[in-house]
Amino acid sequence: MIYGKRSNGKQHGVVLTRECVVEAMLNFVGYLPSKDLCNIKIIEPSSGDGAFALHIIKRLHQSSILHAFDFEKALENIKLYEIDEHSITRLTANVSALLKEYDVTIPLSMIMLGDFLTLDIPCCDVVIGNPPYVRHENIPDSKKEVYRKLFRTFKHRSDLYIPFYEKGLNLLNKNGKLSFICSNRWLKNQYGENLRKLVSSRYDLLEVIDLENTNPFEESVIAYPAITTISNTSIGIIPKYYQLTDLNELNQIPDKIKPNRNLHLQSSNWFMTEINGERYPNYLETISKQGFKIGIGVATGCDQIFISNEFDQKVEKELLLPILTSRDIKGDKFIWGGKYVLNPFDHLGNLIDLNLFPKAKDYLNSNSRLLLNRHISKKQPKNWFRTIDKIDAELKSKSKIILPDISGNKYVFIDEGNFYPHHNLYYITGPDKIKLTMLAAILMSDFVRNQLLEISNKMNGGYPRWQSQNLKKIRIPIINSFPKHVCDQLVKAYYTKNISQINSLLNLDDISAYKITDGQMKFAFLS
Repeated sequence: MIYGKRSNGKQHGVVLTRECVVEAMLNFVGYLPSKDLCNIKIIEPSSGDGAFALHIIKRLHQSSILHAFDFEKALENIKLYEIDEHSITRLTANVSALLKEYDVTIPLSMIMLGDFLTLDIPCCDVVIGNPPYVRHENIPDSKKEVYRKLFRTFKHRSDLYIPFYEKGLNLLNKNGKLSFICSNRWLKNQYGENLRKLVSSRYDLLEVIDLENTNPFEESVIAYPAITTISNTSIGIIPKYYQLTDLNELNQIPDKIKPNRNLHLQSSNWFMTEINGERYPNYLETISKQGFKIGIGVATGCDQIFISNEFDQKVEKELLLPILTSRDIKGDKFIWGGKYVLNPFDHLGNLIDLNLFPKAKDYLNSNSRLLLNRHISKKQPKNWFRTIDKIDAELKSKSKIILPDISGNKYVFIDEGNFYPHHNLYYITGPDKIKLTMLAAILMSDFVRNQLLEISNKMNGGYPRWQSQNLKKIRIPIINSFPKHVCDQLVKAYYTKNISQINSLLNLDDISAYKITDGQMKFAFLS
């Protein structure tokens, strides 16, 4: 298996598509049996057992009868690629069985064993399929190195389907179309940024059909699926975005099912709407530009060694910091679990001299096998007992907003300077306690939550993610411009957890005007 096994024993990247979805996607790219398909060159880049291939062949055969062309010769325009030998065997058997019904054999050039991403492939009119779902950490390092050189979209922690998009788009003839069903994460995630730029600058995105609330596959998987159809044109088509709850609605697009919205490809955030400031650009600014600092907690590289509530006499107390994890903020409650992190750095940011801390030295030496096996220890053998991230003990004593990466909590909590955050928590520090509290209140508002849902990917359960990349995009009212009575009301609403009052105070439609005072914009709130 190229990419290893999933928890259910099946291969990473292999998820079969339902027939109704295949049929709809072929309709979207115009591969219709009513049309003359004789010279249409079509590619399926990750064919599996033939979910798309069989329907493509059936449509071509129907077209050949209607338009009286040589079906066997036209089969040469179908190219099916697959990297896995076992899948190739099943694919060949399935295609052979179908073609036997038409009394023809498989053209030698139809089925290709190999990596679609590295093969030399001729251009075509249609690229269609279900590219493999393989997370970045499951892609072999040797392949990552090759893909980074070949594809400018394969950046950050890119999933394998990203370069499939780039390769597929590059193969399209003029007016050709690509349609993939795969994860919708690239539409908002950082690793999809280069692909979004490529699509918006060189192609026409026709539609995105969000299928998160359906099951378009033959097995139940959490895949956040969407069908995306792109044309090799650049005439400025306004792309449509649909959210379906029933797969039967696929065959009603666009006649009976209307789009939920249009997408804005001119912006880095294709899902931009009025809620994130399009109507009120002069009233809003990002969090970072208002004097706040956004950060993420410490990654140790070996939590079982560095984090515990049972250090007792094992290490010197001056090396311990109370640490806050996402488990401590659950169900709208903030309850510390009593764990500490062992800090191997001094106040200057240098690794401590273990000879000065004999208890810690014995403890770390007793766990050296695990610590030395880490990637960071192999890179820096002399620093074998360090955490991946440096620990700045001063952060512990600062007031900071604490935000779990994925949270269904309605409330945003402030640590008054008692804890150090773990890496699954984001934090925000600010100019002073009042402004930090105001920001915490704003982050609890529908105004911000709606922005998060627009700019970030929802997780299973519909929760947005408090990721740094998302926090940096949020635009909020300029806190320094708030009149004192609004500041006081916002702070009070935070401590009383009155989200309704917060929403009322942040209703931009209640702002009658704004003015410039001493070069700075000021709000003029309605009383």
